[in-house]
Amino acid sequence: MYQARDEVLIVTCEDDGRAAGKTGVILDEVPPGPLTEGRWTVKVDAFWIADVLCESGELRKTGNRR
Repeated sequence: MYQARDEVLIVTCEDDGRAAGKTGVILDEVPPGPLTEGRWTVKVDAFWIADVLCESGELRKTGNRR
């Protein structure tokens, strides 16, 4: 389970493949629901990539919090 401000590695991302391999930060304050189809909102550490929606299986915690 992820929490807001958890730093994650985006292993793959169906929403935007360019995000794969990059790190990001979970933005959701609560677990994702029907509006995002159960996907987490992640702010990607890349200028040209907007926030992406990723399933839990597409993410790995790095152990850092921001």
